[in-house]
Amino acid sequence: MAVMADQTKRIEQLETQFPAVSGSAFATAREQVLASGQSVLQSDQGCLYEVFPDGRRVLIKQLAPPTHAVAGSKLPIR
Repeated sequence: MAVMADQTKRIEQLETQFPAVSGSAFATAREQVLASGQSVLQSDQGCLYEVFPDGRRVLIKQLAPPTHAVAGSKLPIR
């Protein structure tokens, strides 16, 4: 039983670290792509932009507002 409790505690610790670790990995990957001369897509204030290594941003499109969902509800997919 103690082994199970230790494993559960370790999983909970890893889960709390996940947002920071994944955010750091994402930022590193984004910088690597830009450093290779390629562009990335980025959303900002309801718009989707293509961002180039020189810092230039080109508006791609306006984004629909986020859909708020209640746990257990069903949403249609368009």
